[in-house]
Amino acid sequence: MDITQSIENSVKNYLQENYQVHVDNFEFQQTRKEFEGDRTLVVFPLLRYVKTNPVKLGEELGAHLVEDLEQIIAFNVIKGFLNLSFSDSFFVNQLEEIIKTSDFGTQKKNEDSDKIMVEFSSPNTNKPLHLGHVRNNLLGHSVSEILKATGKEIFKTQIINDRGIHICKSMLAWQKFGEGETPQSTQMKGDHFVGKYYVIFDQKYKEEIKQLQEDGHSEEEAKKEAPLLKDAQKLLKKWEENDAETVALWEKMNTWVYKGFETTYANLGVDFDKNYYESETYILGKEFVLKGLEDGIFYKKEDGSIWVDLSDEGLDEKLLLRSDGTSVYMTQDIGTAIQRVKDFQINGLVYTVGNEQDYHFKVLFLILKKLGFSWAEHLYHLSYGMVELPDGKMKSREGTVVDADQLIEEMINSAQEIAEELGKIDDLATNEKQNLYNAIGKGALKYFILKVDPRKNMLFDPKESIDFQGNTGPFIQYTHARIQSLKRKANLADLSVAQYTSALNIKEKDIIKHLMKLPATLTQAGEELNPALICNYTYDLVKLFNSFYQNSPIITKKEEITQFRISIANQVAKAIALNLSLLGIESPQRM
Repeated sequence: MDITQSIENSVKNYLQENYQVHVDNFEFQQTRKEFEGDRTLVVFPLLRYVKTNPVKLGEELGAHLVEDLEQIIAFNVIKGFLNLSFSDSFFVNQLEEIIKTSDFGTQKKNEDSDKIMVEFSSPNTNKPLHLGHVRNNLLGHSVSEILKATGKEIFKTQIINDRGIHICKSMLAWQKFGEGETPQSTQMKGDHFVGKYYVIFDQKYKEEIKQLQEDGHSEEEAKKEAPLLKDAQKLLKKWEENDAETVALWEKMNTWVYKGFETTYANLGVDFDKNYYESETYILGKEFVLKGLEDGIFYKKEDGSIWVDLSDEGLDEKLLLRSDGTSVYMTQDIGTAIQRVKDFQINGLVYTVGNEQDYHFKVLFLILKKLGFSWAEHLYHLSYGMVELPDGKMKSREGTVVDADQLIEEMINSAQEIAEELGKIDDLATNEKQNLYNAIGKGALKYFILKVDPRKNMLFDPKESIDFQGNTGPFIQYTHARIQSLKRKANLADLSVAQYTSALNIKEKDIIKHLMKLPATLTQAGEELNPALICNYTYDLVKLFNSFYQNSPIITKKEEITQFRISIANQVAKAIALNLSLLGIESPQRM
């Protein structure tokens, strides 16, 4: 039985027998560092049932618990807080249980597990992935892994925005200015190649606007009348009319982009169970809007357009079908959500999308509820803040974005420079060194981004992220590698602690207490869709271990103590490896 439950039962029985009151809910806290104790029972709420002094009641309950439960050996009362101290044998037993539990902290999927889809990435096919996409992908992938670790069945998906005027701009620029070059002929990644022509379109379009303004047009007129924009609009119309030549060009250029995306995804360590394409989903949802109109959920304006009125919910009116019967984004998202539930029989869906779309998802979820879909209660918007660099924001059209591939490469190169300076891996083979540089560089990038609460905007500083000291990926990876070195040196086959009888020091207890928090931390991270909680937990664990390492020799002359401390170290390494894997980060054996 959990120690908290044992304390609850004991206190409940005591209050029943001595005060004839029945109490079901108790409040516990971690004992504050400045006080002695391992768990704190808050006495104040009990004064509703027992009219007495809080210190007096705390003293009574403390004395009873010491007598009633062998795990509790001492107590102290500070105002209305009863601080309880646990025995050494309690901590040894807890560590032994952790050691014996395979994949401690995680839950297994079963036939009753929730089926959750996580949507992330969802790029446009007119440009490569950039730093903003990196945060999106890392969040979506990590949340998927955390939810899996809490026993959910997970399906990872993206919707690729492969149609629209922005795609036609890249197509038109390549037609006009490409002179037949290809990703192969230029040795460029396909997504970079197509993105180059999106930038070229913007440059040429601005030149035309400038010329038209010089010829006497207003800026607004010039933007509308620029020949390039008109040609792009014509190209979009041809695509919508299924013109064979236009569709062939569209397919060819999108294929180039998809190959580029695949490389970037592989470098980031993310993958998907299914891709949805906007070119296939943009007509979905129309039938449900018409059905909603028929059922009186939506209404039609005089021009024939269909709307929903959400003013009673504190929102406003939202267009669902244009007067000519064509869809808008909301129509598509309604249909795509319904299609996904059909495809995967899911009962929950997490949309990993930036916070500029907060309003859109409030409206979407409300509409789906109005349409009568019970699963709409289990839709979540993982709303995250923007990523900026020390020198400001990024702009795709001007070609000033921080490219994801370039960023990953720079992180790996930085890791190599630092590792070579330290000189601790000179004896490794070349391929082993490169694998290590990859693990450190990508680990630094992922950890730095994921340690920030998703809801907050963040500043990404590449130099700070790869520091081997402080709250960084490399620091945590290094601690894991240090423990592996200790294990190799100790060379112990048996890591059981069941027979350990020596006294524990405070740092050993602190580590075991922190390890005990792992299941609750994973559960909370899953409920809040927040990988930062995993990062914070892991960093705190690493700090506790390094303090222990500095103050308590791990390998000693006493075999029993060495075995116990290596067992603690090994469990710390296991927790680090598990948590880093949930963040998509490798745990090196050497650094």
